[in-house]
Amino acid sequence: MTQQISLYIHWPYCLSKCPYCDFNSHVASRIDHDAFARCYMREIEYYASHIKGKYLRSIFFGGGTPSLMPPSLVQQIIDKIASICIVDLDTEITLEANPTSSEAQKFKDFRSAGVNRLSVGVQSLREKDLKALGREHDTAEALKAIEMARETFDRFSFDLIYARAGQSIEDWQKELKEAVGMAGSHISLYQLTIEKGTPFYKLHKDGALVIPENDLAADMYLWTNDYLKDCGFARYEISNYAKPGAECLHNLAYWNYDEYLGIGPGAHSRLHQAGVKALMNWHKPDKWLAEVSAKWFGLQKEEFLSDEEVIEEIMMMGLRLESGIGEMGLRKHVGKGFDDVVNQEVLREYIEMGLVSFQVHEQRVLKLTSTGLLMHSYLVPRLIA
Repeated sequence: MTQQISLYIHWPYCLSKCPYCDFNSHVASRIDHDAFARCYMREIEYYASHIKGKYLRSIFFGGGTPSLMPPSLVQQIIDKIASICIVDLDTEITLEANPTSSEAQKFKDFRSAGVNRLSVGVQSLREKDLKALGREHDTAEALKAIEMARETFDRFSFDLIYARAGQSIEDWQKELKEAVGMAGSHISLYQLTIEKGTPFYKLHKDGALVIPENDLAADMYLWTNDYLKDCGFARYEISNYAKPGAECLHNLAYWNYDEYLGIGPGAHSRLHQAGVKALMNWHKPDKWLAEVSAKWFGLQKEEFLSDEEVIEEIMMMGLRLESGIGEMGLRKHVGKGFDDVVNQEVLREYIEMGLVSFQVHEQRVLKLTSTGLLMHSYLVPRLIA
């Protein structure tokens, strides 16, 4: 059986830095696109021996704002990867786009370059909330971007953020109903989280930014699940909903702990070679460019993960999925089953509380219930033995 791999390409630049964002994104007045093209090619070539002959399940252009990239550079990267890996019509190639860079011709050019799935960062359909979130686009641009995505791509998705400052459940219900009316077969809905190191973190700490209480946010989440289910969208991961067969293959690679390679500033990798090797590239674009120019790769850190680290990652990632974790996946990576890695006393307690489900089909499957998914980050660390 041919081995599979997914590739992530990081484009580090945005038009501006959103106050809630803790991603590796930067604002620059000038970008040397030729230098980036040369370094992307070099880093892909550096890893060619590891990815050669593997089936390419997906490529994901993330950022930053990858729709700011020249379409010619996107095509160059896709062509380079396709010359090394096995690519077919089922290979998913996603690019993240913002409404501010949604010129109709550019979307068409990305499609011609080989992109077959677009993910649009809308975040809100309300003018005042877009401004509060620091977005560069307005509602009209958001609606235009969604329509152009629909016209250009067979598969597209867009993101919304809920539990925003001052938002009631009635506000969210109305907005989501509008969104579903224009959605394709996939939609991503993220609860606003306050991340350390962001402007929102300081505002929240100082009391200048008040977001909905946990109970209200939970009510929003539970209503969202019920409503989207009625609309034909299944929640397949905490924040992601799709119609049958429209799930994001690339993100499933992360959550199922499949092998993936990251290219570009700050990109991470999990390579399966006599264990799990974790790689992390230099975050700052200039540093990454300098390292790749000198050495053909921009690696800051690499290490083989211990069994304990692999178990923690498999549990944290896999239990985000509605389908949960199959025991065979654990055994594949660490040679251990649920009896070895799960705290049995905590498991029994959570099952009795209706937070965890432990099922036996062809194999044993551990999953969080709908209520349990609400508390994922609290429950999962306590489940690990």
